[in-house]
Amino acid sequence: MSQMDVILLQRIESLGQMGDVVKVKPGFARNFLLPQKKAMRATKENLAFFEKQRAQLEAQNLKQRADAQAVADKMGDKFAVVVIRQAGETGMLYGSVSNRDIAVAVTEAGVTVTRTQVLLDQPIKALGLFKTRVALHPEVSVAITVNVAQSAEEAKLQAEGKAPKPQAEAAPAAETVEAPAAESPAAEAAPAEEVAAEKPAKKPRKTKAKAEKEEA
Repeated sequence: MSQMDVILLQRIESLGQMGDVVKVKPGFARNFLLPQKKAMRATKENLAFFEKQRAQLEAQNLKQRADAQAVADKMGDKFAVVVIRQAGETGMLYGSVSNRDIAVAVTEAGVTVTRTQVLLDQPIKALGLFKTRVALHPEVSVAITVNVAQSAEEAKLQAEGKAPKPQAEAAPAAETVEAPAAESPAAEAAPAEEVAAEKPAKKPRKTKAKAEKEEA
């Protein structure tokens, strides 16, 4: 598959630093890098333009990184947001929590971010506490906790480690209850055998001829 050369205008994780010329898939460049101004085509004209603007671009990047680091320091390492969702008895959600939902929660908590800044590997589909990262800048990210609960009260208990377990985990399994011994077939048969063993054997009946012979 053919690839496209682009100049990175900022650090891209797993690709490179600002100013690097890298090869990427055309679709990735057209759908993500170019429209979001994270890179530009590596043409002769663009290379010359970048070198001319390099000092200014690097200065802007340093300022943006410093601003992002200040926000990260303010958030700290215990930043958490609550997302209220309905769930079944097993704790599985009726739906899921996406990076868009988390971005809204983080923004409502005072830090404006977009869904693309929430680095969530896959949607959250259960109640509980989940760790993810928010990229405040290509070179600055902060870890946050997403507290997914059915109410504010439940979220508080989860944060304190006091939330009850889902009903499916706490309830005893019905299959583990054993039937009483008297209900088993072997138990029912046993008394009959004991009665048979205790009952005295019948004496053999005498025939009429044998009885007359004994009297004679």
